[in-house]
Amino acid sequence: MSDQAVLTARLVRSFEHRNFKPIVFIGVNLDQTVEDFISFVKQDTMKVIHQAHGAKTNELVMSLEDDEKLILSGGCSLRACGVANETELAFFKMSDYEKFKANPQTTW
Repeated sequence: MSDQAVLTARLVRSFEHRNFKPIVFIGVNLDQTVEDFISFVKQDTMKVIHQAHGAKTNELVMSLEDDEKLILSGGCSLRACGVANETELAFFKMSDYEKFKANPQTTW
């Protein structure tokens, strides 16, 4: 089991407009804490979108389900939160997510 992984983070700018930018991080240490990785990217919230060889959501930005299981918790390593090589993550502002989840209307 390698400690280094390739992770893709979607930097979500707008849920309503489905606007995000994928950023690939190479050589990520899976034993670092979620906080350390977030501070490396920026201070906010991350959620698992997709695991390698797993099912993908039909939502363009990310699924609105299973938050309790998929939003990365502070105080544990990326590995302990279920992050593995080639995991795709969303990186977003929690207040924007909660607002969108309460009324998931998209615009073009």
